This record gives sequence, C-alpha cells and structure tokens, in this order.
Amino acid sequence: MRILYHLPLSPAARKVRLVLAEKRLPFELRAEKTWERRPEYLALNPAGTVPTLVEDNGLTIPHSGAICEYLDEAYPDIGLIGRTFAERVEIRSVTAWFDERFTQEVSRNLLYEKIMKPAAGRGAPNATNLREGYAALRVHLAYISWLAETRKWLAGAHLSLADFAAAAQLSSLDFIGDVDWSIAPAAKDWYARIKSRPAFRPLLADRVSGVTPPPHYADLDF
Repeated sequence: MRILYHLPLSPAARKVRLVLAEKRLPFELRAEKTWERRPEYLALNPAGTVPTLVEDNGLTIPHSGAICEYLDEAYPDIGLIGRTFAERVEIRSVTAWFDERFTQEVSRNLLYEKIMKPAAGRGAPNATNLREGYAALRVHLAYISWLAETRKWLAGAHLSLADFAAAAQLSSLDFIGDVDWSIAPAAKDWYARIKSRPAFRPLLADRVSGVTPPPHYADLDF
C-alpha cells in the first residue's frame, strides 16, 4: 500500500489526497508532526515538509508539485494536467498561483498562525499577520470568482489539478471558519461543485483535536 505522509490541514497534502482519490488510487495516510523533525522522516524528505508519497515499490516523492506531476504521468487514465500544450500551461499557471501566491499571502498568515504555530509551541498568533491574511483572502476569492464566472472550471473546460490546488487551500481555511463565502457567490458555487465529488468525501470527514469546523463544512448543499 502506498503511504502519504501528511498533516490534516496542510493544503499541499490535501491537494495530493484529492488527486489520489480522483484517480482512484488507494493509499494509507500517516500524520507527520513536521516540527518534531524526526530523523526517520528527514531521511525520506530532507526538507521535513509534508506531503511525502512512498509508493509500493519504495519510490519516495517529496513535495506536492513533484507528487502530482508524477501521479499524472504514472497513472494517466484520469488526466488532470491537460491534453494540449495550451491546456497544460494554463493548468500549471493557475496551480502555481495557489501553491505559491495563495500560500504566501493567505495560508501562512492564517493557517500557520492559528493552527501550525500553536501546535509547534511557537507562541500565539500574530495579529498583524492575521489582518494581512484576511485582506489577501478577499482578493483571492475575487480572483476565484472571476475564473469561475468565465470558465467551466478554474483553468478551462475540464476539471484539473488547478481546481484541486485551490480547493485544498479553501477547504483548510473553511475548516477553521475563515472563509466568508457571502462575498464571493461564484467562488462558493464552484466550491460546492467540487466538494460534492466523491474524491472530496474523506476531507469532509477530517477532524482535528481542538478545532470544530462550522456546520456547513461537510454540508454538500452548503
């Protein structure tokens, strides 16, 4: 059985979980407290981050981007990175927006401050970072709404890795009640569609000690 090392609210790990589930690839989840810097885990992934995927044959793949590219090449029956050069460019570009810019501007200011930082014993959340995170989230929700209004899916006509990258970020924030869906109806409609997919069900069943998600988190009808 392939193994995915993760943290429940890690957007990067959630993205890989969604891709594995969409491709119907069985896997075992193992939670990894990255702040403990376990030598056994560092031997698998010297960066000490999650996710890390270990295949049945022992192939070890760190970093969500590398994992998703590998999965799309190794298991192409359900492709998520496009069919043409133009599609692949757009999917990778939108995916990078969420993997990099959204992470830097939103998740590091909200998820890290409110969840990861206290769990690692690094003190209370920084109020300035929280304010910046909430302000940036409004901008990103407007961008998602624009994409959802102009395309069937975020990167074009087909469901793709870009949708899972965005949904992974938003699902983690939604779990802690930080997404004001009322300001972005188009983004809300898109998210309702993607969270209704079978691949999303394990994420909706997640529970984290000390954190109670809002009632709508697991509600497929929002």
